[in-house]
Amino acid sequence: MFLKFKPFFLIAETPLHPGSGDEIGIVDLPIQRERYTNFPKIEASSIKGCMREAFKNSLRLKNEIDDEKRKKYVKLIFGPENGNEHAGALAFMDAKILFFPVKSLKGIFAWITCPQVLERFKKDMGIAKADLKDFPTSIQEYTLPKKSNIIISKDLNHLDSSKIVLEEFTFDVTEQQDTGELAKWFAQRIFPSQEPDDSYKYWREKLEKDLVILPDDEFAEFVSTSTEIIARTVINDDTGTADNLWFEEYLPQDTILYSIAMATAVRIKDENEKRPFSANTSEEEAEKVIDCFKKGILSTKVIQIGGNQTIGKGFTRIKFLEEVTTECPSKP
Repeated sequence: MFLKFKPFFLIAETPLHPGSGDEIGIVDLPIQRERYTNFPKIEASSIKGCMREAFKNSLRLKNEIDDEKRKKYVKLIFGPENGNEHAGALAFMDAKILFFPVKSLKGIFAWITCPQVLERFKKDMGIAKADLKDFPTSIQEYTLPKKSNIIISKDLNHLDSSKIVLEEFTFDVTEQQDTGELAKWFAQRIFPSQEPDDSYKYWREKLEKDLVILPDDEFAEFVSTSTEIIARTVINDDTGTADNLWFEEYLPQDTILYSIAMATAVRIKDENEKRPFSANTSEEEAEKVIDCFKKGILSTKVIQIGGNQTIGKGFTRIKFLEEVTTECPSKP
C-alpha cells in the first residue's frame, strides 16, 4: 500500500522518443500510447529506470555521501538490480499527456488540452492527495484566455468570440476568464517565478495566454497526427549510399506531461539496514523515502527519458507540484 505521494510535471526540452517497439504503418519506431485513447504516454517502468539513473548520478548526493552509502540509498528506494531480495519503496504512475504544443498561424505555437485530460488530472491528484482547493472548476471546450497571442481575428458582434488557426485548421473560440485562471494555475506551478533571474518568465506568460481547451476528439486527432516523424539512415562509407532507412516518432519539444511518485515504507525488516529511513511509523518511513528522492532529483534539474540520448533527444525537465505563495512580501 502506498502511503505518500509526490506529483510532478515533465517538460520536454528536446523531442522525446519513449519507444513502444511496435511497427505501425510507415513508422518503424512509434512512441508509447494508451490503448483506448491513443494519447501519448511514458510507461512507469521507463520513468522509474530514468529516475533511478538520475538519482544515482545526482551531484548533490555525490557531494554529501560516499559511494557505498549512495548505492545503499538507491537499493532501498528503487530496489536491488536483481529484483530478488526485496522490492523498492518507490513506484511511479505512467506519465500522462497534459499539454501538447501545436503550430499556430499567430504566436508561433499554442498548447492544447481537453476536458478529459483535465478531469483525469484532477482525479489523479485526488489519488495523490494533492491540495487542489484553488484549482479552477470550469472547463469549457473551444476556449482560451483573454488577450491570447494566437488570436487572428475577432467577431465584432461578439467581442469574446475569436478565430485561431492551429496547423491547417481554423477554430472559432471564446475568450474565457475561467480558462485564463486555469492556465495561470498551471503556469505558476510548471514555470514558477525564480529570483533574481526569472528564466521561466517568458514560458510562464506564454502558457498563461496561449492555452486552448479543445473537445476530446479534436485533441485526440492532434496528438495522433501532429507528432514528429523523423527519417534515420545508416550510410555505407564505401558506397556513400544508405544501407538502412527507418522512421522514428517523437513527442515534440515543449510537450508537458505529469506523473506521480508513490512511496511505501522500506521493504526490509532489519532496522540497521533501513537507516537512514527507519522511523516510528510506516508513514514516516515513506515520507523519508519521498524526501530523499526529491532531494536527489532536484539537484539534477534535467533528466533524459527514452531513446536516442546520444543524439540529444529526451532531455526533460522535472518540476514537482508545490503550493504557490500568493502573499505579497512585507514592506520594510
